[in-house]
Amino acid sequence: MNFAFFDLETTGTSPAFDHPLQFAAILTDAEFKEIERVNLRCRLAPHVIPSPQALAVTGVRPHQLVAPELPSLFEFAQELTTLVSRWAPAIWTGFNSIRFDEEMLRQMFYQNLQPEIFATQFNGNARFDIMTAVFAVFQRRPDLLHWPVDETGRVRFKLDRLAPENGFEGHNAHDALGDVEATIHLARLIAKRAPDLWQQLLANRDKSHVQALLDRFEPLELIGRFAGGPPNAITGCLCGYAAKNQNQAYLFDLDAMDPEELITASDADLMAATEAEPRPLRSISINKVPMLLPPTTVTDEQRRRAQALAEAPKLRQRLIAAMAAHYPADPDTAPQHVEQQIFNGFYGWNDKARLKEFQGADWPRRQEIVATFEDARLRQLGSRLVAFYAPNLLSASGRRRYIAWRRERLNAPLDAEVEWMTSDKARRTIFDIQASGVFDPALLEQIERFVDTLESEKKTGVANVRFT
Repeated sequence: MNFAFFDLETTGTSPAFDHPLQFAAILTDAEFKEIERVNLRCRLAPHVIPSPQALAVTGVRPHQLVAPELPSLFEFAQELTTLVSRWAPAIWTGFNSIRFDEEMLRQMFYQNLQPEIFATQFNGNARFDIMTAVFAVFQRRPDLLHWPVDETGRVRFKLDRLAPENGFEGHNAHDALGDVEATIHLARLIAKRAPDLWQQLLANRDKSHVQALLDRFEPLELIGRFAGGPPNAITGCLCGYAAKNQNQAYLFDLDAMDPEELITASDADLMAATEAEPRPLRSISINKVPMLLPPTTVTDEQRRRAQALAEAPKLRQRLIAAMAAHYPADPDTAPQHVEQQIFNGFYGWNDKARLKEFQGADWPRRQEIVATFEDARLRQLGSRLVAFYAPNLLSASGRRRYIAWRRERLNAPLDAEVEWMTSDKARRTIFDIQASGVFDPALLEQIERFVDTLESEKKTGVANVRFT
């Protein structure tokens, strides 16, 4: 099966409120021989202020973000959807891609009304992450790679240090294509030097394989970075699955406590036990390629505890219920922004059909389709897209409404609890960067002028709907 190695450069670090600016990818065969490569960029979305820190680090000039020859973010999302379909089936692979790049792509597809936001997981596609594979190598076969250390003696697992330390030359760490090439280099080293371990790790891209391992109720090792330390392994066995999310499993740490001691525990004592340190239960997303492997050694006591837990279904149910009780819904929580509602249910069949038509239609027809969506999220996001890219279709009142929404979004006060970059946040960041004396003052001045321009622009607006 082919690999699709990819990386993004983005406006910031929030998948919900930032977006990709660059997408680079290299398609290889199973032996890492290159088949095709792409390096794509897009314009800045009109409601987003990019992180000044990100621009300063990468050296991207503000004028590059609005170059008219670049596609819009909406066109960019269409282009990437087509690419994912054309390269399928492939294993979409990056460095920290499961936790970051995949989430960025998912939000971009969602906010630009792509019919399938899980494109990298469907149509024969799968996902893999070289960063977590590196963690497994560090824990299982530390002799395979050279490990960069900082001035305190701590091993650093950042790609821009790890790849050069292991023979990758000319790494441009601030360009997506450079990171893709570095990621392929590390993947090739692991696969060549430890083929058996590589195949074990790669098998976890299939959640049914992970679930089959767990459902044996036998000891397994979960490898990861726990409490911020270096990668290590926890030996545990399945406790159960979350009631509201069957992709979320709980692994019982067989060294943390004896499950037989919990069988007669009261609800209060059981709740206290789940809060103890070391934590007895670890959450695993079986669809996010966990580093779950058969253990290198298993003690008799670990086997006994695993069997005791397997034979106590009521205890397992109570433990799962106790974990759920740790995170009850808060009725006083502020309403979510539409960006944060990405997983609030699936679209109906009628809306799915309309999404496909929306992608191929012209903007007047798209505006008509937006009004027919049954899902409120789609109406809201679709109305934004019309405002962004076809403002001439708006009524005078709709245009005023959009201008007010955009102004409020960009000018949210500094003390407001918002996750996106605002004008005040950007200026504070620029001030801090200037004080550090690390970056080019002329570039920082350009960024500051760019932020002023974004704040003062008078854009035409969107249809008469809610935008927040």
